[in-house]
Amino acid sequence: MAGRGTIKASANFKAEEDAGTLYKAMKGLGTDEASILKLLTSRSNAQRQLIKASYKTLHGKDLVDDLKGELGGKFETLIVALMTLPLAYDVTALRNAIKGAGTNETVLVEILASRTCQQIKDIVAAYRQEYDDNLEEDIAGDTSGHFKRLLVILLQASRQQGIQQNTVESDAQALFKAGEEKFGTDEQAFVTILGNRSAEHLRKVFDAYMKLAGFEIEESIKRETSGNLKSLLLAVVKCARSVPAYFAETLYNSMKGAGTDDNTLIRVMVTRCEVDMLDIRAHYRRLFAGSLHAAINGDTSGDYRKALLLLCGGDDA
Repeated sequence: MAGRGTIKASANFKAEEDAGTLYKAMKGLGTDEASILKLLTSRSNAQRQLIKASYKTLHGKDLVDDLKGELGGKFETLIVALMTLPLAYDVTALRNAIKGAGTNETVLVEILASRTCQQIKDIVAAYRQEYDDNLEEDIAGDTSGHFKRLLVILLQASRQQGIQQNTVESDAQALFKAGEEKFGTDEQAFVTILGNRSAEHLRKVFDAYMKLAGFEIEESIKRETSGNLKSLLLAVVKCARSVPAYFAETLYNSMKGAGTDDNTLIRVMVTRCEVDMLDIRAHYRRLFAGSLHAAINGDTSGDYRKALLLLCGGDDA
């Protein structure tokens, strides 16, 4: 996956110079938003952390606090997100998803279905360090049923490695029996198999399932389950097939129809711009017969739009 991001580390990087540029952009009357967005979208997250440290050393002030004081709205949210370490960003997003009024299941589904086992282990450890709380207990206390069980399994981050050739067929049959062949659905079989097998193994299982059932496993999940469990099972299946394709679809859904789900749009653009944005763009083009760049351009405005388009990094029209 290395090098599939649109945002790369700047070659002749000087943290002090960048800190000075940002200070100038915010000092006095009015704010030079153009300089801020151009600079911060052309540095890697690691470099932004160095700029932040340098800013404090040079000016005795917190860069993020200053940015918050000068910017507003969705543009501010996006810039603050860019200034946050990726791990801290995930941890905060999960915390807000369970500690706010009501539970934001969308965030739980997206993060826990798409992150690697190592990333989830890091999230669990960082959550404990940051809040002195147990993420699994917090999520379990806020969710229920098979949805909760699958989230808890994903939080264990102990998927089997590689392809277990001898269980591909039996896994496919177990899923078929649990759904299509049964009156009602045995959700537990879906939860156990989809939560515990590796992505490579699951792709083989999905092929075997297709041969057995005559249609894709996604079709069965849509027919046999509902609500949050359905969303999570589909996310796990899609991420096993292709994480960038999953995010291409997530971005499409955030912008389709009337209104924009800006929280999702910001979260995905910020968390994937250094990881696999080029692949997400390619899948977006293939799946939705239009470019991600054009969708963002048509759905957003102002400095917020400019910054998002820089993270997108180009048009595949």
